[in-house]
Amino acid sequence: MITSVLEYASLGWASCLGARPLRNGPRACSCDRVGCPDTGNHPLSRAWQMQATTDPALLTHWWQSEPEANVILPTGRVFDVFDVPVAAGLTALAAMDSAGTASGPVAANGDRVLFYVATRNASEDEDEWWSCPLDYGPATIEEMPGLRWHCRDSFVLAPPSILPTGQPASWLRAPDGRPLPDPLRVLDRLADACE
Repeated sequence: MITSVLEYASLGWASCLGARPLRNGPRACSCDRVGCPDTGNHPLSRAWQMQATTDPALLTHWWQSEPEANVILPTGRVFDVFDVPVAAGLTALAAMDSAGTASGPVAANGDRVLFYVATRNASEDEDEWWSCPLDYGPATIEEMPGLRWHCRDSFVLAPPSILPTGQPASWLRAPDGRPLPDPLRVLDRLADACE
């Protein structure tokens, strides 16, 4: 995990410690919530927005103390993330590849595919973009079943974090330091695939 966290930091992507699924014992999640509804898919601390950092020394300290902690990346800072069902995500990715359109980083998180795009979270964009919670927003999003938009005030579980299935999240297209794609172009492809 620490290698990935330090790679994210080199890209300017802040990270914080995430809960992890437990295989043995009475609880399914490493957090202190009884009956956690989102096993291994959330930050360990409620102060995650303030804690998330790119400081290599602090990140190294955290993951040396919690080497099995999952990796949480806050969204709405450097990037936003479109999160779609796996079938729609793979369809959109194939369409982008055949059209020669850059997809940017794309991760597989179990039954979901995550598209990392440039954030447009600026005050002049308030009428066009909105803060999470997910599945709320303009009518255009409601017309695309299964599409979730992680932007300001949200986060995603990043590879190689362990999913509740015991499998790791993985990159279909790893981040490579190139500029992230325009979210509107990616959204067009995802809208077609989600319909």
